[in-house]
Amino acid sequence: MSKMENHVLTVDGLSIAFGGLKAVDDLSFDIKDKEIYGLIGPNGAGKTTVFNCITQFYKPDKGDLRFKGHGDQIVDLTTKPVHDIIRQGLVRTFQNVELIRELSIIDNVLIGGHIDFEANTLSQALKLPKSRKEEKKYREEAEKILEDLGILDRKDMLVGGQPYGILKKVEFARTLMARPKLIILDEPAAGLNDSETIDLARLIKRIRDQYDCSILLVEHDMRLVMDVCDRICAINFGKLLAIGTPKEIQGNKAVQSAYLGVE
Repeated sequence: MSKMENHVLTVDGLSIAFGGLKAVDDLSFDIKDKEIYGLIGPNGAGKTTVFNCITQFYKPDKGDLRFKGHGDQIVDLTTKPVHDIIRQGLVRTFQNVELIRELSIIDNVLIGGHIDFEANTLSQALKLPKSRKEEKKYREEAEKILEDLGILDRKDMLVGGQPYGILKKVEFARTLMARPKLIILDEPAAGLNDSETIDLARLIKRIRDQYDCSILLVEHDMRLVMDVCDRICAINFGKLLAIGTPKEIQGNKAVQSAYLGVE
């Protein structure tokens, strides 16, 4: 594997077909360290399929997926099972918030740190010293993240019944417990009102800056995309249309035609 210099993810020649239909067709792009990168396109353009290939929910037919994980170790994601992707430092959120309603906010956040727990199940069940020490450490870490996101005062409240904007923050907090190098956000503004979306834009930038991670964002809210992204990749029918800054993408004729319906 060649050294990736300032890039956290390099996608090269990614292709996958379902029943003869090419969902992603020879797509290439890269994401820099601490970059907020947007992936846009019309419905059915292949955005979610690209996500699923990167995280190995789908195994691509062709292509190279190189990721700079913890310790700047370069890994070929296509060789990793899906459950091992998070250990590399690559974490995703889902369009529908996936939280356990019957647990408290902090317990939901602690779930995000379970991959790093060293104490075994028996040790945790018997509350042995090593287990108690480890749990204290991760609880303090979870509380710090909740404080950073402005919801520490709600830590002991049940997730069930919380406003949608708070649930999004809890999901972000759980993601940060996994110490990500790259966070993939699947339509994070879905279901949010205008003021919550403005708050989300600030939050995405703050997470990038405070936690030294890159962010890959797929989103239909173009105001959010243009506000937070450093660069954007536009695709249609699984093919690359253009890569550029928000201003360059807004002025691109192919993107206007395919995505905005402009002649």
